[in-house]
Amino acid sequence: MTAQAHAPDPAADARDVVSTRLLPAPRGLVYRAFGDPELLARWWGPAGFASTFHEFDLRPGGAWRLVMRGPDGAEYPMQREFLEVVNGERVVLRHPQPGHEFTMTMTFADDAGGTRLTWRMRFDSAEHAAAIRDFIAAANEQNLDRLEAQLAALSAGEEPPRAGAEA
Repeated sequence: MTAQAHAPDPAADARDVVSTRLLPAPRGLVYRAFGDPELLARWWGPAGFASTFHEFDLRPGGAWRLVMRGPDGAEYPMQREFLEVVNGERVVLRHPQPGHEFTMTMTFADDAGGTRLTWRMRFDSAEHAAAIRDFIAAANEQNLDRLEAQLAALSAGEEPPRAGAEA
């Protein structure tokens, strides 16, 4: 059921990077995989990355502080602020890192017996978005692959893969 979309989105502007995946899992489970920080830490980040969460307060005005660790051991501290949270439907967050600022909108929608998850990252400039679009799109696909592995394990009643252990 996995479907990836890379076609131009008519609602997108030049500042957007949009990734969409049709996941073979109910919307409540997909949202739980994001909203539960223990589960989220297991799949957040591209292939080979591990994430350590220091704060995850999923509510408007709440903070998400984490460190992503790459396969080479490099650490990437990040801070985000949740702007909007509609349980099971939508999460909007701001990533205010200087030089790499964006607002991310995640939507969770019932579709074809599964869930269509859409990530819209709107960067502060079209130039920055253009410069990193291919890198971000590929990293998002890896991230969604990891999410899909988590969902498969959860649906089968298995222990989901741990962060850094690729399926």
